[in-house]
Amino acid sequence: MSGKGNGSDDDLPVVAPDAPAAEEELAPAGEGAGEAKAEATGLAEGPPADELGALRLECAELRGALLRRRADFENYRRRVERDRGAAAIEAEAGILRQFLGTVDNLERALAASGTDSGLREGVALTLRELLSLLDALGVAVVDPLGQRFDPALHQAILHEPAAGFEPGTVAEVFRKGYTYKERLLRPALVKVASGGSGRAGDGGDVQ
Repeated sequence: MSGKGNGSDDDLPVVAPDAPAAEEELAPAGEGAGEAKAEATGLAEGPPADELGALRLECAELRGALLRRRADFENYRRRVERDRGAAAIEAEAGILRQFLGTVDNLERALAASGTDSGLREGVALTLRELLSLLDALGVAVVDPLGQRFDPALHQAILHEPAAGFEPGTVAEVFRKGYTYKERLLRPALVKVASGGSGRAGDGGDVQ
């Protein structure tokens, strides 16, 4: 009889020994890939919102502190420069103040009577050159004859009526004053005209 009968083993299906059972549930396709993608997306988004806000606040505070330090430094630098400039001007004023006595002596020599004409001319020339030098350096003469008495620039040593002068004005200058770059080197010594009652007029009370 032929080996191809109905009960032959050749007609049975061949099953691999390691093949999974037909009814075994398989994991849904793409589930693992979805979790990995979610984790990667979370890393790309960065830190949480509250941590990011704290970092921004700290950055703003540091920036504000830096701006305040910069402003403090600029104020300190300006103050140092201003103090340095004031000290330099005061030192210059101290040196220039020493020349004023020489100017006074030269003016007294010119005012003296009986001075030789040649000597007088030399004294006048020296005085002009000295005054020209002081003027070039910024020294200004305060000669307030006829002006209102100003205690910031004048020092009154007499206070009495004076013909031709209104009360409170300078009637006579005994010694000229000088300023240097809006600083008073020395005040002018003056006589202030007063009213008939002997009291100060509009020029104020003077001692």
